[in-house]
Amino acid sequence: MRDGPPRIFDALAQALHSARAARMTGERFLLVDATEGVRDRLTPVNRAFASALALDGHAVDALQGVAATWHSAAFDAAERLDAGGGFDLVVSILRLHGMNDLPGALAQIRRALKPDGLFVAALFGGATLFELRDAFAAGEIETIGGITPRVAPFADVRELGALLQRAGFALPVADVERTTVRYRDFATLANDLRLMGETNALAERQNLSRATLRAALAHYAAKHSEPDGRLRATFDIVYLTGWAPHESQQQSLKPGSAKTRLAQALGTTEHSAGDKAKPR
Repeated sequence: MRDGPPRIFDALAQALHSARAARMTGERFLLVDATEGVRDRLTPVNRAFASALALDGHAVDALQGVAATWHSAAFDAAERLDAGGGFDLVVSILRLHGMNDLPGALAQIRRALKPDGLFVAALFGGATLFELRDAFAAGEIETIGGITPRVAPFADVRELGALLQRAGFALPVADVERTTVRYRDFATLANDLRLMGETNALAERQNLSRATLRAALAHYAAKHSEPDGRLRATFDIVYLTGWAPHESQQQSLKPGSAKTRLAQALGTTEHSAGDKAKPR
């Protein structure tokens, strides 16, 4: 029997996909969106960060000026983070959703922070690529009578918020922003996934037959397309923020104990965040 968390992802396949993505050129618009989302969550923090750790190389370049000194580190194939500690800030942009042991990864990140240090991350979650998952499931049921893993599982925002608490973060916050992309064809969607290194790296993946692909594409066009034929693809980016515990921090209320809605307290009107739409 294998000890530890279940092996959902194949680390070698993930590395190969990331290496291929690094060789490709193109617009990584979701990475740009996620980076801006992280910056938006850092902007209101009234604090100077002396030492920051980026869990991907992109954050170092994109968030220059946020911290005086940046360091880079990554989880190895065994999902160990060898980064030392004492950081004021740790940032991860579109990396953590591919972890086999996300609770363990979050706990390691918390240990890398000094007391009262801040963690901010963006990762795919929620309903991300539910249209593609549905299309592959329908295509496989039609052609082989069953379903095999094709699209990675994504945690919802409430589950991710609970994982922050489980990892020992104080004042945890999790929120989500949805982008609906309208692709002119499936090839454009597939190219965007390759460009982000997000093609199938599931440990139990199997080869895809041409018959199943044809059936899946037919279902996608029939169930998840616009009147003009463009294919819809949903991407939910979940943002996580949490602090390494420190005695100076205010204590959060117990869930359900609030007497007033936030909008009422601020004297504003509450609106749904809605979603962003992008043509491709």
